[in-house]
Amino acid sequence: MGIAAMMASCSHKAEINPFFTESKAPFAAPMFGDIKPNHYMPAFIEGMKQQNAEIDAIINNQEEPNFANTIEAIEYSGSLLTKVSGIFFNVTGFATNDTIQAIEQEVSPILTAHSDNISLNDKLFARIKSVYENQDNENLTGEQKMVLKKYYEEGVRAGALLEGEKKERLKEINKELGLLSIRFAKNVLDETNSFQLVIDNEKELAGLPDYAIAGASEDAKNAGYDGKWMFTLHRPSIFPFLQYAESRDLREKIYKGYVKRGDNNNDNDNKEVIRQLLSLRNEKAQLLGFATFADYNLDARMAKKPENVYALLNNIWDAALPKAKQEAEDMQKMINKEGGNFKLAAWDWWYYTEKIRKERFSLDEAEVKPYFAVGNVLDGAFMVANKLWGLTFTELNNVPLYHPEVRVFEVKDENDAHLSLFYVDYFPRKSKRAGAWMSSFEKQFMQGGEDKRPFIVNVGNFSKPIGDNPALLNIDEVNTLFHEFGHALHGMLSKCTYPKVSGTSVARDFVELPSQIMEHWAFHPEVVTLYAKHYQTGEAIPASLVEKINNASTFNTGFTTTELVAAALLDMNYHTMSDYAEFCPLSFENETTKKIGLIDEITYRYRGTYFSHIFSGGYATGYYSYLWAEVLDADAFDAFEQNGVFDKNTGKLFRENILEKGGSVEPMVLYQQFRGAEPNPAALLRNRGLSK
Repeated sequence: MGIAAMMASCSHKAEINPFFTESKAPFAAPMFGDIKPNHYMPAFIEGMKQQNAEIDAIINNQEEPNFANTIEAIEYSGSLLTKVSGIFFNVTGFATNDTIQAIEQEVSPILTAHSDNISLNDKLFARIKSVYENQDNENLTGEQKMVLKKYYEEGVRAGALLEGEKKERLKEINKELGLLSIRFAKNVLDETNSFQLVIDNEKELAGLPDYAIAGASEDAKNAGYDGKWMFTLHRPSIFPFLQYAESRDLREKIYKGYVKRGDNNNDNDNKEVIRQLLSLRNEKAQLLGFATFADYNLDARMAKKPENVYALLNNIWDAALPKAKQEAEDMQKMINKEGGNFKLAAWDWWYYTEKIRKERFSLDEAEVKPYFAVGNVLDGAFMVANKLWGLTFTELNNVPLYHPEVRVFEVKDENDAHLSLFYVDYFPRKSKRAGAWMSSFEKQFMQGGEDKRPFIVNVGNFSKPIGDNPALLNIDEVNTLFHEFGHALHGMLSKCTYPKVSGTSVARDFVELPSQIMEHWAFHPEVVTLYAKHYQTGEAIPASLVEKINNASTFNTGFTTTELVAAALLDMNYHTMSDYAEFCPLSFENETTKKIGLIDEITYRYRGTYFSHIFSGGYATGYYSYLWAEVLDADAFDAFEQNGVFDKNTGKLFRENILEKGGSVEPMVLYQQFRGAEPNPAALLRNRGLSK
């Protein structure tokens, strides 16, 4: 008996299933304390059953199709399914276990089939098509026209115009793609969790700062290695090791553990998973009339065509690669000067970058971290939102949490009206996938005159608290916290009627604008001194240290830009092929390395076998989006620089035209309404210190 049958048969469980009752938590927040794994499958089944009935009612409606009885009716269907999906698929990312993974494996193909049965329903699409072709007969708002356009175009892209065997094959492809993505993500998580570098000789800790040693001691103790030190592949563990550890052999060992994830010819190997994913994506694109998967995906984004993406990436590459080569030469000179009889390798980069940073800027990240306790940094992000938009954030202690480390805040606007609940979950654990992201348990939308406010979550894998000390963030983690908070604002401040276009429901290459622009405030001299306080003394960060941080802000950008652009090019190259019969991921990766001229001392930010963004995270042919959006965010922040970083009028324009509008208007139109012109591409190179 499968999980679905087993759980559906437990009728006594369904009677007390928290998904079938109104939440009693403040603001009707998710009842995490009551939700158990056995509640998910019955809720999924009932949710699909309810939505099927609602879709049948739309199809069988004898009235002429119009926006209200067709598009709006579809848009508000499946409320239970949306509710349980919003919780379950967040839990799979930050609180998974064997039971959750088993449910995910079973429910994924069922949900895919359910979705396909709606999007590929001939009678339903006929009604959508009728409304689309006769929209001039209705007095639709701009948002309604956009929602209608999305339903029609997404229906076409989903295969609604296909017939017979082609449509059935598409359904099979979608099921297989869903399962392969789940398998890819599980393999990466298992590979990340399985690696341990256990040290029992204290001399091998030479060079490491106290906080890294203390964290390794605590991790070792928790893993049963009392009196030893353990380093893992989680970012707060591996990167301080690469940055400071004097032992070159151990740096090589942990680095290779990191870049070989999913490429160890074991049960977690992802090479064949990648080949199958790419082959199926290509088959899907060609079924739908596109030459490649890149053509298919980009057709619905700002970039529109692969050549536009390549033009952007190649322009940045041409500026970044020479700088990266110069950075490598500088490091080799330092190695030679110190008497090192070896050639710079990839596992040396962070170590010698830190040495040169200290020498050139007198900047030591170990000196910086005490000023960036995670609570202070979060307060800094809140302060920016308060000064620009009057938002307030009040921590609540009466809202159910899915993990003890989570904090939750009520967000109110300048008129003291409730906007959102905001959950933050910042520290690594084995049940959480790597990286940092924003999501929502429920999105904002309007229904029946009521403004349904969202539940937003920011997730990270930052340096964790050690002993009685708070979590102290490094420069990159501070930027990441502000980045994800920008995504959160996009969800919190949404002011849309329909879920289809609410919040972050925008083109993939536009969604990073609100997040990346927030990074500009993180270390701005007018901002950082207001929130960065020493965790022991409470003293504000010295102006001299702020100056050092900002002076060094474009240091090593040859490396950071090159590894990012290389990954974006790898993503594009993967998806611009039209035949994968003889495809070998490793050979292809090596060929791409040679083709673009990536130097041996740098590897891709994400090699294919752990490139979760594109193989399990929705960024396929979209990793370039961070750079595309950086053109926008760098140009957009110029407006704040010109008018004042806390200028309320500029903030008002940004809120009304970007943060509130979601995907209800074409992205470039929104940007031009905010900025008064299209973005200047030169702003990105200037922002990264790559201008000629």
